[in-house]
Amino acid sequence: MEYVLAAISGIWIADGLSLLVAPKQVIARVREVVELSPRILKWEAFASLLGLILLLGTQDLSYHLLWLIIGASMVLKGLFLAWGPEPLRDRVLTWCLQRDDIDYRFWGLGLCTLAILLLHALEWFTPR
Repeated sequence: MEYVLAAISGIWIADGLSLLVAPKQVIARVREVVELSPRILKWEAFASLLGLILLLGTQDLSYHLLWLIIGASMVLKGLFLAWGPEPLRDRVLTWCLQRDDIDYRFWGLGLCTLAILLLHALEWFTPR
């Protein structure tokens, strides 16, 4: 379980860094993929699975309440994007994909922070 949680941290750090470094290009690609293949959103069910793993696998870790909130958010977001009502989902996606670059950079910073906190909770990262 520890390695799966570390992998989640790796995903967060990769996504966070890409949003920090090149938000315009990343969001352009996401927008393009969603427009060309809207069925890709069914893969968001995988985010629900990762959220469930986060909920179940972090019971004994530091920052437990944070992992409960983040895990539940991941489950809800994944279920909504995979199977939510299409008109509402489209409006939410349109709103999310038309933000200013600075908004994406803040999301990137948040993802990087979550990744470091998860590695710290796993005792893989201990600042000196």
